[in-house]
Amino acid sequence: MAAKPVPQRPVPRLYLATPVVDDPSQLIASLPGLLAAADVAAVLLRLRETDQRTMISRIKALAPVVQDGGAALLLDGHVELVARGGADGAHLTGISAIEDAFPSLKPDRIAGVGGLATRHDSMAAGEAGADYVLFGEPDAKGERPSAEAIAERLQWWDELFEPPCVGYAASREEAREFAAAGADFVLVGDCIWADPRGPEAALIDIEQAITQAHAAAFGKNKSTDDTTEPTTGRG
Repeated sequence: MAAKPVPQRPVPRLYLATPVVDDPSQLIASLPGLLAAADVAAVLLRLRETDQRTMISRIKALAPVVQDGGAALLLDGHVELVARGGADGAHLTGISAIEDAFPSLKPDRIAGVGGLATRHDSMAAGEAGADYVLFGEPDAKGERPSAEAIAERLQWWDELFEPPCVGYAASREEAREFAAAGADFVLVGDCIWADPRGPEAALIDIEQAITQAHAAAFGKNKSTDDTTEPTTGRG
């Protein structure tokens, strides 16, 4: 009997972090084009700290723009504003944030976790029910592991655990490396907004780099049947 074909591994999807948002009008104008230009699964909204009423107003202004573009809107922290602003979830930093935040987010909203310094913390986040784990984001001092260390952590997680893993890429080259390492999603932010070609061109370029890296690393099915349909992404 012929071996059952192995489903083709999905191409990693993009996770787009916004600049720190004060006035959302520019994002409201640019996001529809960005979300139409590339396969963005989610947008991470970084809000400038101010009073809650103002922040909720900004979330409410951006949420339908993101959601109508087919992406989920997650807040960077501010768990208490998720439901009030109409967001889809929150990104938490550090294993200690889970105990306080998960009860208000789960099971109806997305709860992702980063700031996971050790493998033990990563496993604890997954066991607690994190919808994804993020590796490679800068810490409070702006420091982050090397790209090689991030790729190693992504590969380790991908081989052993089910929840999706996200690689924080600071450049096109890192996005390629993390896609090849087994990331389910690649988070990009500052490198998109600072690109002199404009964010749309930068996002398209990084998506192409991810697709190429995925094809080189995982290619066609390892079976002899090249006609298997791709599966959908995890998460």
